[in-house]
Amino acid sequence: MLANLCVEAHLRELLEQGFEVLVVKDATAAPRHPELGDGYKAALINFGYIANALLSTDEVVAAMQ
Repeated sequence: MLANLCVEAHLRELLEQGFEVLVVKDATAAPRHPELGDGYKAALINFGYIANALLSTDEVVAAMQ
């Protein structure tokens, strides 16, 4: 349920190693918390600030064709 935390941890590590990192925004998940809110929305905001790109699966597949 906390895939967003794993993605963000690897994202940060890869950036520190000098890689340009693209996150596929609809290929991960995050929980909703009754008090803290929507973890997925928060994750997308963080990914947007940190990653070199934030794309959907369809966008990534189209770019690879």
